[in-house]
Amino acid sequence: MDPKQLCCDVWIEEALRRVIERALTLASRHGLPGDHHFYITFKTGDDGVEIPSYLRAEHPDEMTIVIQHQFENLIVDADGFAVTLRFKNKPEQLMIPYAAITSFADPSVNFGLQLKTISMDDENLHALVGDEEGDNYEAIEERALTEDIDDDDDQPKTGEVIALDAFRNKQS
Repeated sequence: MDPKQLCCDVWIEEALRRVIERALTLASRHGLPGDHHFYITFKTGDDGVEIPSYLRAEHPDEMTIVIQHQFENLIVDADGFAVTLRFKNKPEQLMIPYAAITSFADPSVNFGLQLKTISMDDENLHALVGDEEGDNYEAIEERALTEDIDDDDDQPKTGEVIALDAFRNKQS
C-alpha cells in the first residue's frame, strides 16, 4: 500500500472517530432528542474494551449496542466512552475506546459511518519505517509524506474531489 495513502486513511479514520466523539458528547450533555438513537458496533476483544465476561463470551468478535431511551451514565472523553446499559434487566457498565468502533449510525437522520480498523501498529505501518522507529506516528507520517515513492508508471497522479452530498439520501 502506498505510504501516503495509508497516512491519509489513518487521518480520515481519526476524523470520523472525532465525529462519533462529538455526537456522544452532545448526547451526554443534552440527551437524545426526538427519534435520535445510535447503533454502535465495536470489536469486543480490542485493547481498552471493558464489558462483562458473559457478554464477551456471547459476542467474541463484535457487538452492537443501541443508545436510545434506556442508557445511563454516558461519560465521553478523548479516547472513548463509558455507558451503562441493561442486559437481561441488569445494569452493566461498558467502556469502549473509539479505536474499537467499526460502525456508528443514527437511523433517525439516515446517518452512518463504516470504519476501517487502521491503526498505527498495523504491519503495513511498521514496514514503512522499519523496527527502529516502532510506533512513532510522527516518524511514519514524516517518512510517508517526504519520501519518494516508486510508482509503476511515471505519470503524475491526480486527485479526485468527491462531494459528500452524493452519498446522502435526498428526501422529498
